[in-house]
Amino acid sequence: MSKHSDYQDQFSRSGSRVVPTVVLVHGAWADGSSWAAVTDQLQREGYTVVVAPNPLRGIDYDSRYLEDYLATIAGPIVLVGHSYAGMVITAAAANNEHVSALVYVNAYIPVNGDTVMKLTASQPGSTLDPERSVTAVPLHDASGNTIDVDVYVKADYFGQLFVSGLEGATVAALAANQRPLTLSSLSEAFTGIPGWTTIPSWAFVGTTDQVIPPAAQQAMAKQANARVVNVDAPHLSMVTHPHAVADLIGEAVRGN
Repeated sequence: MSKHSDYQDQFSRSGSRVVPTVVLVHGAWADGSSWAAVTDQLQREGYTVVVAPNPLRGIDYDSRYLEDYLATIAGPIVLVGHSYAGMVITAAAANNEHVSALVYVNAYIPVNGDTVMKLTASQPGSTLDPERSVTAVPLHDASGNTIDVDVYVKADYFGQLFVSGLEGATVAALAANQRPLTLSSLSEAFTGIPGWTTIPSWAFVGTTDQVIPPAAQQAMAKQANARVVNVDAPHLSMVTHPHAVADLIGEAVRGN
């Protein structure tokens, strides 16, 4: 019997608790499939899991979309965000009384006024060089005016930055399936009261992350009073270390 089954039986007998739905939110330069192995493990352990779409159009836009998505889910929610999605879940959770725990996976954990660029530069260690490793596609309105830019990570740099140690075919597939982030998202400030100020939080810190410096992840997790697990994992840790990520999510479900 799984740990979750023990937990579920315990509370079904007492009638005092409904097991939360786990909602997984992908970050930039990824898509929902990045959660596939984590989803598989959690479902095999008996959890209800959904993978939320993340538009990657900006913190305010994306968090409002996530708020609406979460409103369709009955009962308590454990909300999990990777990388940029940490900004999004922090905002969306603040307006949803059903979110019972937040889990940050190699993620940004902001306070009012923080931006992705500011948090990335707060500690040395990021090797994501916009001069070399990214390419841009302009976004136009109906009149042909450039309104923003979609940013992609070049395939030649994707493996080194995101999933060092994985085989070439897997890296190539991840790079090919990436979804872009708007350039404006990198400098858009988080505003409002962070969800983690009232919601218990957990943080998975990848100690070999080359996108968000591990020291920055540690500092953000400390500020949020999150319970931290450190794993020798790169940025896309849910792809390279799905069991460790799933175990932490299970701990958050059981521990709040």
